[in-house]
Amino acid sequence: MKILVINGPNLNMLGIREPGIYGSQSYAALVAFVSDVCAHHGIEAEFFQSNHEGAIVDAIQAAYGVMDGIVINPAAYTHTSVAILDALKAVSIPAVEVHLSDVSAREPFRQVSYAGMACEATFAGHGFDGYRMAVEYLIEHHG
Repeated sequence: MKILVINGPNLNMLGIREPGIYGSQSYAALVAFVSDVCAHHGIEAEFFQSNHEGAIVDAIQAAYGVMDGIVINPAAYTHTSVAILDALKAVSIPAVEVHLSDVSAREPFRQVSYAGMACEATFAGHGFDGYRMAVEYLIEHHG
């Protein structure tokens, strides 16, 4: 099984950006954590992070016919990007949404997830462990 792990804007600033919300570990630590989870399960993972909406759309489209699943944390684009929603729908690759924080307990504008409308499941508020949960969901349902 091959999965693409997509992280959106500002996730490259993990450990620096609002550590009270997002934790004190770096983006490199997140990649290492998810890599270890995937290696444990014998899954091949590729990682992509961008602060640019179109680049995320391009990465989703490039996954077509190549990847068996997508784990996506669209970050701020969660609440604004119909383009990312449409890209996920277009490729029809099983996708799972992840958020480090519990977005349901945050500001009102964070209550709508466009990307989530094309995802089979969402794991929010579990920190890095939400990525493990997403990978295991894909294994259980599509492995």
